[in-house]
Amino acid sequence: MPDPDIGSSHPHGKGSPMRVFIVGTGNMAGGIATRALAGGHAVRLVGTDPAKATALADALVERLAGADVAPAVPDAVGAADVVVLAVPFDAAKQVVAEYGDQLAGKTVVDITNPVDFATLDSLTVPADSSGAQQIAEAAAPGTRVVKAFNTTFAGPLVAGEVGGLPLDVFIAGDDAAARDQVAELAASGGLNPVIVGGLRHARELEGIQLLHMALQSRPEGHGWMSALKIVAP
Repeated sequence: MPDPDIGSSHPHGKGSPMRVFIVGTGNMAGGIATRALAGGHAVRLVGTDPAKATALADALVERLAGADVAPAVPDAVGAADVVVLAVPFDAAKQVVAEYGDQLAGKTVVDITNPVDFATLDSLTVPADSSGAQQIAEAAAPGTRVVKAFNTTFAGPLVAGEVGGLPLDVFIAGDDAAARDQVAELAASGGLNPVIVGGLRHARELEGIQLLHMALQSRPEGHGWMSALKIVAP
């Protein structure tokens, strides 16, 4: 049967606060953390350099006064409701392998794009797979991997919009409850979640973002401040 949630959007709103554990301290980590904090969630940051995690937490508090954000140690993942992999694709596979059973039963968000960054003209995974599927294969059984935020750039995430329109966040995953949890996280931060179906559709999301990324370096590009959005009457 077709997935009844394919193509569905969820209204903006706020549900129960979540504990969002973000692995990574770069620009995408900061952008996603900004939206999570704007939605009233608690954010914990972990990176290979604790000083960078502390600096990002301090910057986020300056951006959003009173925000519940702080650096954390890797073992703190056990207290998370949602774990966001805001690191490069190869590193994301290593992270889920190292965390192992700590991620079992948790919603793990893969935001990566397995692209050839030297050329920005191809994906680095086989044609019958995706980065998200490979991350799911590297994770412990029971880990609920969801593809999301891979089609959004960091700058627009901080702003929450482009051209006065909220960002679309395309979501793919095999676990309906996990997809809905990520949709709620996005919506609470003022974004527009769009569920596209099972994790197999991560391949299409990674492919379209490859094209989106390649456009940025062209003379008519948008300096990494553009967004992909579905527009309908």
